[in-house]
Amino acid sequence: MTVMGESTIIITLDGPAATGKSSVGIEVARRLDIPFISSGLFYRTATLLALRQDVSPANQDGILALLERHKILFQSGGKSNKISVDGLEVSHKLNTDQIDENVSAVSSHPGVRSWVQIRLQRLQPPFVVEGRDMGSIVFPKADIKFYLTASSETRAARRGNERGSDLDLVGDALMRRDLLDARQLEPAKDALHIDTNGKSLEEVTQTLLLHVAATDKV
Repeated sequence: MTVMGESTIIITLDGPAATGKSSVGIEVARRLDIPFISSGLFYRTATLLALRQDVSPANQDGILALLERHKILFQSGGKSNKISVDGLEVSHKLNTDQIDENVSAVSSHPGVRSWVQIRLQRLQPPFVVEGRDMGSIVFPKADIKFYLTASSETRAARRGNERGSDLDLVGDALMRRDLLDARQLEPAKDALHIDTNGKSLEEVTQTLLLHVAATDKV
């Protein structure tokens, strides 16, 4: 399946951490031949800056000052996203347990969310974008919206395998993130809910692609 012509389609994938949004989003975007956008990279970059410069994740003004002080550039080339700070790519530094532990506090600030929202809305469609509130807040008029879910056990196993971390510690960390992200995790009312428990990447991808095809938007 390939998006033809000058498509302006926007597909959103929301849901809690470790439900498979990034993996599924990358694959769906690849098969539709459109870019994939990970909104979380912006929040993770803000968190990285705060941690590097000893600014508390609770300090919204301090974080916003860092975001204004540094030149942050986002690039999406097909399925890969890259983000740089002052000309140095930091993408490979953004998926760590320390970032995981602090990113929810950083992303909870209205000013930080506004900063990210403005940058996301400047991006030119078509694209698949994943996050927490892409369909409900950032792109409320998106053409197709999905909300991915999975059990806490499944999510902990996935994240543990990704990071090589202790499952109990990962599970506890995910529960804390869910509590902190609760406001952003409210799904869009018109989103299609997809339970990814016990399903392979291919199975979930096919489910989404079949729904996309049925909408006649591609």
